[in-house]
Order: sequence, then structure tokens, then C-alpha cells
Amino acid sequence: MKTLQTTFFLFVFVPLVNSAPPIQQESLQFYEYDTDITMGSLIQQDYEMQSKDLRKDGTNVSLDASLRLQGDDSERNVPPTKDTNLPTCLLCVCLSGSVYCEEIDIEAVPPLPKETAYLYARFNKIKRIAVSDFADITTLRRIDFSGNRIEEIEDGAFSKLLLLEELSLAENRLIRLPVLPPKLTTFNANQNRIKSRGIKANAFKKLTNLAYLYLGHNALESVPLNLPESLRILHLQYNNITTITDDTFCKSNNTRYIRTRMDEIRMEGNPILLAKHVNAFSCLRTLPVGTYY
Repeated sequence: MKTLQTTFFLFVFVPLVNSAPPIQQESLQFYEYDTDITMGSLIQQDYEMQSKDLRKDGTNVSLDASLRLQGDDSERNVPPTKDTNLPTCLLCVCLSGSVYCEEIDIEAVPPLPKETAYLYARFNKIKRIAVSDFADITTLRRIDFSGNRIEEIEDGAFSKLLLLEELSLAENRLIRLPVLPPKLTTFNANQNRIKSRGIKANAFKKLTNLAYLYLGHNALESVPLNLPESLRILHLQYNNITTITDDTFCKSNNTRYIRTRMDEIRMEGNPILLAKHVNAFSCLRTLPVGTYY
């Protein structure tokens, strides 16, 4: 009788002790360290669990599609930019009316979106500016062509830019200045090859808003004529200026005349002794920077 009881006990209860519920087995296998489970299998299990959750919600969208849709939400809310299909906006950066084409070795002015207000095309290989480059872009307010190889600018290239306020042609190869737009406030032509004969007598006379004029490091033999009353800063350093008249900055027929807005004139690096031309500075509040003796 005892033998039968022992046999019955082993036959019924031992399998219950050794086996564990399937959920516990999966749990032990998933969280136990020192197992042979790879990262791929963990990701696959997580993928399957999330897929099951999506199916329980009654949706037929796969997990990958769901993630893609979530990632696209922010992009879908961004309004499209006009003229983004232009080749220029693939080569350059077009952002909120500004076009940045710096250091990309372009050899000509690229076609611009019609709403362009600011063009930065510094340090390229542009050699020439034509009238057609800005014929349809009347919204420009600032242009920067510094550090190119510009030798020629067609007459009238900037004539239609009635809103242009700032223009930089510094560090190029110009020998003469183009006709400048009427509302210009800042003009920079430092470090070119401009001689006095390359600047027309009335080049600056009608620029009644011009406040900053930079013509340093050129080959000027004299100070440009008919400088506007609006001028505040004038840089003429390191040219070849040898003479100044009493009418260069002042008015010889009006001894009471004072050029009130002029704050700075730089003339150092020129072969002229400024002390020999005292009357030329009598209307200025501060003397020019340069050699006096």
C-alpha cells in the first residue's frame, strides 16, 4: 500500500513542481542576464508587442508607418518656401528673403527668387555683373560681393535697385565704379584697383543718404569730388592721394560752413602731408587721420 502511495505522489505532484507557467518562463528568459538572447531578438519582441497593441486598437497601420507619420508631423506644419525649386536654392541657402551663396565657387550671379532682399555671395569666382542679373529683382536691400574676382560691372546693373541700401564690392579687381543706386547708405569698395579717373565727378553727389563710404587700399590720386553732406565715415587710407583743395571737404567761399555730420576721415598711407593743407579741414569737427609732418 505504501508503495502505491509513493508511486502516485511521484507521478502526480513532481511534474507540477518542475514545470512553471509559460508566462513565468518567458519572463525569466527575457530579464535574466547571462543569457544568449541577442539585441535583435529583444527589438523584435518589442516590435511584435507594439504591433499587437496597434491591432488591439482596431488600426491597421504598421508600426513603421506609424513612426513615419509621427516624424512627418513637424515637417507638414512648416509652410512651403516660394521658389524653392530654383537651382540657386539647391546650391545656396534661401531663407526668409535672404540668399546665402558664400564660398561655393560660382562664376556668375545666380538667378534669384523674386522676393530676395539680401544677397550674400562672398568669396566666390564671379568676374562680371550684368544688367540682366538684377533686372527683375527690385526688392534687394543689401548685396555683398566681397572677395570675388569682379573686373567689370555693366552700366545700369544697379539702376533698378531703388531699395538698395548697402552694397559691398570689397576685395575685387575693379578699376572703375558703376552708377550707384540713389538710396544707398553704405558703399564698400575697399581693396580694388580703382583710380581717380575711374570715378565720375558726380558719382556720389546725388546719394543724399550715403553715410559710410569705404575706398581704402585702391589707387586713387585725389579725393573724390562732390561728397554728399550726409557722409559720416570716409575711408581713403593707403591710396596714392597727393593733393587736396580747399573745396574737397569744405566751401572756400563760405567760411562759416561746418560739415556737421562727418565723424571720421582716414587718410593714412597716402603720400601727402596733411599739415600743408590746413584750410582744407577748417570746416571739420575732427582732423583726418594721416601724416602731418
